[in-house]
Amino acid sequence: MNMMLKDLPPATRDSYRALERQYGAHNYSPFDVVLTRGLGVWVWDIDGRRYLDCLSAYSAVNQGHCHPRILAALTEQASRLAITSRAFMNDQLPLFCKELCAATHSHKVLPMNSGAEAVESAIKVARKWGYEIKGVPNNRAEVIVCANNFHGRTLTIVGFSTDATARDGFGPFTPGFDRVVPFGDATALEAAITPDTVAFLVEPIQGEAGVIIPPAGYFKLVREICTRHNVILILDEIQTGLGRTGRLLAEEHEGIEADLTLIGKALSGGFYPVSAVLSNDEILGVLKPGEHGSTFGGNPLACAVARAAVKVLIEEGMVENARAMGARFLNGLRHINSRAVKEVRGRGLMVAIELHRQADGARRYCDALRLRGVLCKDTHDHTIRVSPPLVISRDEIDWALDQFDAVLTHPEPA
Repeated sequence: MNMMLKDLPPATRDSYRALERQYGAHNYSPFDVVLTRGLGVWVWDIDGRRYLDCLSAYSAVNQGHCHPRILAALTEQASRLAITSRAFMNDQLPLFCKELCAATHSHKVLPMNSGAEAVESAIKVARKWGYEIKGVPNNRAEVIVCANNFHGRTLTIVGFSTDATARDGFGPFTPGFDRVVPFGDATALEAAITPDTVAFLVEPIQGEAGVIIPPAGYFKLVREICTRHNVILILDEIQTGLGRTGRLLAEEHEGIEADLTLIGKALSGGFYPVSAVLSNDEILGVLKPGEHGSTFGGNPLACAVARAAVKVLIEEGMVENARAMGARFLNGLRHINSRAVKEVRGRGLMVAIELHRQADGARRYCDALRLRGVLCKDTHDHTIRVSPPLVISRDEIDWALDQFDAVLTHPEPA
């Protein structure tokens, strides 16, 4: 608290790293790069080096860094009214709800802030629906989840994670999530349903697990099973939604509709924390005034930014570009002749390169890519996640493929 600005060390990569280690909680292990600005698919570090961003803040910047239309909406709204309590109406929330419903074919919107907050909100809504509409006895509602899920970091959510790193040391956990089924196994889902089951919470593609794509037809069966047993289907589209997979929502790939759809991250183009629960009148209608809320959820600044973010995503053809450039990227990666690569998989611009275990881990490959000007992230030790902004061009894809080819065939930096 007593440190003065004049006492700060010179602004170097090492000095920033030392400050973060000294004053920040050690809950991340970042790569050795200090970013200072971004534009489109590119970011720059404090030394002026340029990098192709192939992580997109875990899909928060689908529209590219500092998109001018979203930036203009942010600054214009911030100069008028940034936040006001939901005790009063504002002139942005009604338009946000109407436009988001129109874009996603939903009937109702519950605005929140973070993705985890949207998940928690959906769980509350599903339980209340279960008690009031389905008739589940009080305090017995169950929610089925999938193994290797990732839905956020709050206490309830990590309580039903199967990742020991996420769970260990944080119990006791919220009850009602004991039924965990394999992802992609519709038979196991149906067998797990009981009269107390109110919802099935699932990602269309498991991102953190390594871009795991379920078998074709899986979600059609899931939709049929949930309908037959009067169970709410909750699709966590916080990463897969808003164009990432080459469709506005990933559920469109199998032509289904969830009962509750969760979106966030790219809902603001990376400018502001905005998330939403999308549903219909029956399910979201169980919430009455005072039963759920958020100080910042639905504030005018968030709504203005989100309105612009969704508009540019649709109007500038980013969803279609994700589909086309994703196919080009996947095809190029699959043609790289590397003994280290076990499998390349993906949908749209949500891609994973899984390495053989004898390749000595994905992080060293990510570090070698960083030295060649490409930023991506390892997950589950042996998988490289690749998710560039949806505005990436053919030339940028081809340049990136050259870097991946060099690294995957000779991972050690020159």
